[in-house]
Amino acid sequence: MAAMFKPIRAVLAAALLTVATYAIAAELRGDHPDTYVVKRGDTLWDISARFLKRPWLWPEIWQANPQIKNPHLIYPGDVISLAYLDRVAAQVKPGPRQEAPISGIPLSDIEPFLKNLRVVDEFEQMPYVVGLEEDRLRVTQGQVAYIKNLPNQTPGTRYAVVRPTQRYTRLDRVACCDIMRAADLDFRGRRTVDFEAIWTDVVVPDKGRELLGYELMQVSTGTVSRGAENGMEASTLVIDDTGREIRVGDRLIPVEAQPYDLQFFPHPPKAQFDYGRAQVLAVADLVKHGGPRDVIALSVGARDGVDNGTVFSTWRVGTRAVDRVKVGPDRDPTLVGKASRVRLPDEFSGHVMVFRTFDKVSYGLIMDGVRQTKVGYELKHPDSAY
Repeated sequence: MAAMFKPIRAVLAAALLTVATYAIAAELRGDHPDTYVVKRGDTLWDISARFLKRPWLWPEIWQANPQIKNPHLIYPGDVISLAYLDRVAAQVKPGPRQEAPISGIPLSDIEPFLKNLRVVDEFEQMPYVVGLEEDRLRVTQGQVAYIKNLPNQTPGTRYAVVRPTQRYTRLDRVACCDIMRAADLDFRGRRTVDFEAIWTDVVVPDKGRELLGYELMQVSTGTVSRGAENGMEASTLVIDDTGREIRVGDRLIPVEAQPYDLQFFPHPPKAQFDYGRAQVLAVADLVKHGGPRDVIALSVGARDGVDNGTVFSTWRVGTRAVDRVKVGPDRDPTLVGKASRVRLPDEFSGHVMVFRTFDKVSYGLIMDGVRQTKVGYELKHPDSAY
């Protein structure tokens, strides 16, 4: 397992910085050589993390080395100039091109930890499982599910079976921070009662919220063996994958040939978000907190400039602690106003890399952390000092 993560650590050397390594000046380290010969396993990300105080600025190395036509494609044996601060370029040359090029993080290094999740604006019109073989409660590989609203299907057509799990919403507030919600869905895709947020729902009704989308979790795949014909009102789907068990209410969508990028190039976000705008919406598998190699949903997506490979740092939002020295030890905290509270600093948690992006929501893989990342944590630039 450790060997599997070696390439990830190499490519994400910058993403694995702690706050203590943050530096404002974009300077080369004092012990850097004038040139560096690329070795197998290197990337520009890795090289810049080794020689730059701020490795997020790795494109500067590329710009000072015109022989590198593609910053995401370098070869073992390439000689890279690092003497570019004073714009005196050392002699550089391309490598022998006898080995495969070096690029980003290959999908194979992280795919075992990814969850096949997606976000859609609606799902009510999708075909759904209306019954199961022998009236079972669940079916799995080799068994049969019966599908409603799937007419005139050619036998042999394959579908992914997905389950609506979360409804993501955002309330845009002017006073402070947006209110993000991830509401659990039942087997029909209807919201369940969230007793922790029931008063928020009363004070802030749905009409004031923006729908970010519905999360669909892929549970399995199946192949149509018979359409709805000869008086039958449901098509027959043979389950052909060893995924999760299928239940009534699960939906069908076409199988995606390639749901993920084949490689990822880590980079910081293109813009700084207003505080409270970018948060952890949910942790996969309906839990509230996660650690390295867990998948989390983020409240920003393609419309916000987020793309695959974007790296954020995650932060526990500082509490507004009651100033007990000022108000005394026995004062009921629910009766203490803002003037008698102290906003404590946010606390660094870890780094997350986006691997799948939708319009309003994206999914990321937690790459490292000093503590657990929880729902509601703030997303910041990976170099953020606070």
